[in-house]
Amino acid sequence: MKLMALTAAALALAAAAPVQASEALAKKHACVACHVVKGPKTVGPAYADVAKKYAGQKDALAKLVEKVKKGGSGVWGPVPMPPNPNVPEDDIRALVKWILSIK
Repeated sequence: MKLMALTAAALALAAAAPVQASEALAKKHACVACHVVKGPKTVGPAYADVAKKYAGQKDALAKLVEKVKKGGSGVWGPVPMPPNPNVPEDDIRALVKWILSIK
């Protein structure tokens, strides 16, 4: 019985880890200076709005990874997103996967 409880607790922690890690990455790389998870647009769009816009698009992950790396403008308004060449690609990929998972 204790083993089942420990297994359930470990699974719950494992399921929560990617969200916590991605929020931590967003803070670490200063993404939160321009973006919020949910709510009204600040400088950039809320992550939930990005997830909604790209939901169901097969190329969304690759497209957004490139957008984060190289920057861009015009999709969410006139304020450009600066490029992020110093953010490791693995971190960008983890962040984008997390963003696309937000409901």
